[in-house]
Amino acid sequence: MVAGLQEQIREWKMTVYAGPVFEMAANQFNVIADHLGIPGDERDRLLLPKRAITVSCPIHRDDGTIAVYEGYRVQHLLTMGPTKGGTRFAPTVDIGEVAALAIWMSWKCALVGLPYGGAKGGINVDLSKLSRRELESLSRRYMQEMIPFVGPHTDVMAPDMGTNEQVMAWFMDTYSMYQGQTVMEIVTGKPVFSGGTLGRREATGRGVAHVSRRVMDELGIDPTKSTAVVQGFGNVGSYAALGFHQMGMKVIAVSDHTGALHDPRGLDIPALMEHATRTGSIAGFSTELAFDPHQILTLACDILVPAAVERVIDAKVAAHLKCRVIAEAANGPTTPDADLVLDQRRKEIFLIPDILCNSGGVVVSYFEWVQDLQQLFWEEEEVMRREYQILDRAFERMVTRAKADDISHRTAAMAIGVEKVRAAKNSRGLFP
Repeated sequence: MVAGLQEQIREWKMTVYAGPVFEMAANQFNVIADHLGIPGDERDRLLLPKRAITVSCPIHRDDGTIAVYEGYRVQHLLTMGPTKGGTRFAPTVDIGEVAALAIWMSWKCALVGLPYGGAKGGINVDLSKLSRRELESLSRRYMQEMIPFVGPHTDVMAPDMGTNEQVMAWFMDTYSMYQGQTVMEIVTGKPVFSGGTLGRREATGRGVAHVSRRVMDELGIDPTKSTAVVQGFGNVGSYAALGFHQMGMKVIAVSDHTGALHDPRGLDIPALMEHATRTGSIAGFSTELAFDPHQILTLACDILVPAAVERVIDAKVAAHLKCRVIAEAANGPTTPDADLVLDQRRKEIFLIPDILCNSGGVVVSYFEWVQDLQQLFWEEEEVMRREYQILDRAFERMVTRAKADDISHRTAAMAIGVEKVRAAKNSRGLFP
């Protein structure tokens, strides 16, 4: 089996999806495929994306020159409904990373019971070098290039790292102008006044805090006597931190791309969020609380939230973690070699895998899509109630499966997702 796995990985490295993030997704999938006993001849069809698009996006720069940026969109699975996934604008974006994120989105949607396959998109660009006008031009050009491949019942875009409500509004407007009518349901994560849903901006972070609270209840941890550390203070990390703060927890450390802050007495999260919203980062909030960001993951705490990028917890970091719960708010923050270490520490550390922990965002994106299709909008309390209901159901299934099969929470969650996708593909045949 090991020799076969190595041979399969060698074959995948020869595809356009080669890269460390895609290899990580492939490794995770093979662990699940081995656990479920999936034959080798079925694995490529479950793992490899259905469709991948690469486009050139030329724009006029403010100085009169022309710049061309490379954009991607990967649609992993079209068997279970339209694909769904975010769009990332970052200098690290490549086709392998985008494919891995689309694959994880498929397992996530299946786990929480949404009628979607996974997708992801992005542009390789350094946003710090773009003006607002240039960003709008690039956003509109990217959507224009994607029009033949996306649609409300084909592929529905959403925000991700480097994109936001405004970018989604530009996407929607560009698509709508080509259709000759307003098509709100082509993207989610839009401004509320442009067809977005109440609670979408906060949904992922709120979901992280809610599922973490479920784990605290399971372990008998009193939130008012516990601490949290949040690595990554963007949209997801900041709202997760706010959720913990509202529970009465002390958020003792946070970090972003500019540095880290640490206060054992607990940080003032509402004030820090206001500062980050106004300035774009946590830099300048306090010089007295400055901390080494490289040490933030191994601080002693009850809840550790990696909410930044992929592959930040490797085997070495995993061996030195001093938390009771890992709440994976980012996609793929834990490497496969770290999973081996954490599997040995299952009795010490409760892992909430990313495909469950951060799924609140896609759940509420689904609600937004449904509301747009129906032209009937809900109150925020209804959005939150339905989000938590879905997360609770998925959490219970994961915990029950992990206990019954004596497996890790990641294996349990992914097994549920992969089983659903496999059953759907087998029932429909080879075409979709």
